[in-house]
Amino acid sequence: MENEGQYKCKKIICKSALNKINSSMLPYKWDLNIYRGCEHKCRYCFAVYSHQYIEDKNFFDHVYVKTNVVDRLEQELRARRWNREVINIGGVTDSYQPCEESYKLMPDILKLLIKYKTPAIISTKSDLILRDISLIDELSKVSAVNIACTITTMNEDIARKIEPGAVCSKRRVEVLREMKKTGASVGLHNMPIIPYLTDSYENLNSLYAMANDVKVDYVIPSLLNLRGETKKVFLNFIYHTYPDLYHNICMLYQDGRLNKEYKLMANKRINELIKKYGIPRNYMKAMNMKLKQYDSYGEQLSLFKNK
Repeated sequence: MENEGQYKCKKIICKSALNKINSSMLPYKWDLNIYRGCEHKCRYCFAVYSHQYIEDKNFFDHVYVKTNVVDRLEQELRARRWNREVINIGGVTDSYQPCEESYKLMPDILKLLIKYKTPAIISTKSDLILRDISLIDELSKVSAVNIACTITTMNEDIARKIEPGAVCSKRRVEVLREMKKTGASVGLHNMPIIPYLTDSYENLNSLYAMANDVKVDYVIPSLLNLRGETKKVFLNFIYHTYPDLYHNICMLYQDGRLNKEYKLMANKRINELIKKYGIPRNYMKAMNMKLKQYDSYGEQLSLFKNK
């Protein structure tokens, strides 16, 4: 492995760039992750299990770089069977995590999406994405592109503890603001909402007030899920960092699922605030509007279900 600061990066060869997703819960069928492992070290990360397949338990410090991912992606996008379907980029690991500054894979990925007029959704917690803002704007002129920033809290002290490797929340807000100047649709991913830590009226109100000010196209709120390895990692973090919250949080997730009464209460608060600011919750609508603008290839571009 190569050393990149405190992280170890290993170059690997991937058999395919795109991963097909068979889920009726998601509005896209293709996922693209150019890295395995993530330097952001989010304490609630659902993807820590993914390193089990390569017999490596150090998800946060060992980053695997798919060095041939650009070549593989071009082979897949230029195939006759490719119908220019929406690709979700960074659904498992952030494509703009710090090592991307060295490897610079995303600019070439974006150039391929432009070349093959392929729509994409990109989610990140990094301001490094601003490096590629001109390419994102160019993609928006030939297809649909959606840029989302995940922001859990406007309290920077809490953010540093739960997402120690990511940029501060204020910088993520600036990413959204800058992306609104492009032709991309822009969204806030308020996930996960953590009980007793980021679920207060004050925090949620500040997030949605910010989203309203930036004029994001949508917001997706999501309460914290705790399963498998994620539960172990997260509760260990809470035990050592917020010991006064440990017992209450454990009680909410006794069987791995969030307590129903708490869930109803939290969703009521979320719904009231989103309604207060009049922010849409359906990013499929924004993407569909974009797709229809560029639908010169047939109905295969109208991929999202109307709900």
